Amino acid sequence: MAIYLTKESKVLVQGMTGAEGMKHTRRMLAAGTDVVGGVNPRKAGQAAGFDDRTVPVFGTVSEATAATGADVTVVFVPPPFAKAAVVEAADAGIGLAVVITEGIPVHDAVAFHAYAKTRSTRVIGPNCPGLISPGQSNAGIIPADIATKPGRIGLVSKSGTLTYQLMYELRETGFTTAVGIGGDPVIGTTHIDCLAAFEDDPDTELIILIGEIGGDAEERAAAYISSRITKPVIGYIAGFTAPEGRTMGHAGAIVSGSSGTAQAKKQALEAAGVRVGDTPSETARLALEALARLT
Repeated sequence: MAIYLTKESKVLVQGMTGAEGMKHTRRMLAAGTDVVGGVNPRKAGQAAGFDDRTVPVFGTVSEATAATGADVTVVFVPPPFAKAAVVEAADAGIGLAVVITEGIPVHDAVAFHAYAKTRSTRVIGPNCPGLISPGQSNAGIIPADIATKPGRIGLVSKSGTLTYQLMYELRETGFTTAVGIGGDPVIGTTHIDCLAAFEDDPDTELIILIGEIGGDAEERAAAYISSRITKPVIGYIAGFTAPEGRTMGHAGAIVSGSSGTAQAKKQALEAAGVRVGDTPSETARLALEALARLT
């Protein structure tokens, strides 16, 4: 099994005919994703060619869902138009919107997240790599050539590059689903959402949680793990060497005093029974040790 994304998922790409949309649609198709259409009002009625496949382009998400039964969209549209794209997807009944776009104004993100909730649309992102259920589907920009496979681990991460690294380090063990939730100050799907979904997934035996400096998401996740998660959780926090008061990389990664530091997050997770690695490689080793104890 998997969370949020399965082989039955029918995927649209909003912004498919742009350079990034074309590049990553080709990669998604190569990974086995059922990409059923693209959306671009200026190119409605055309088709985009990808190696041995052509994908129809629709003028609106509603037209695309009516024609294809799509239930997932991946959003590659530029920041000024991202809010409208997510609202349009929610109005069309899309169940999962994966927002790859970086640089979306915070007030737009707040607005479309709130609106999506009223339409029961789950948003992942923005500024995220998306998610992959190996052997089933890949929605976003996660490289399929990491060559991981279906397995026993569920991964939730703020960091795209660390998502890729842990997937590579544990490629022989494999994953149910790896979710890159993004590191912006306002995101849709959280660590806690993924923890709950992995807890309910019978095929996920162990969870890896990757966090980073800034905010209190990891501390809140630690409290949730302590009270609600029965499966083993392995953690890693990026940013131990980040200087205080500086925004580092992701817009949400800012440290003020002791709040939001990597050390504070590590302590909160360890207090909840999570083993936390000092490096990604050590985190992978801890995951393998925990899995070995389950067999």
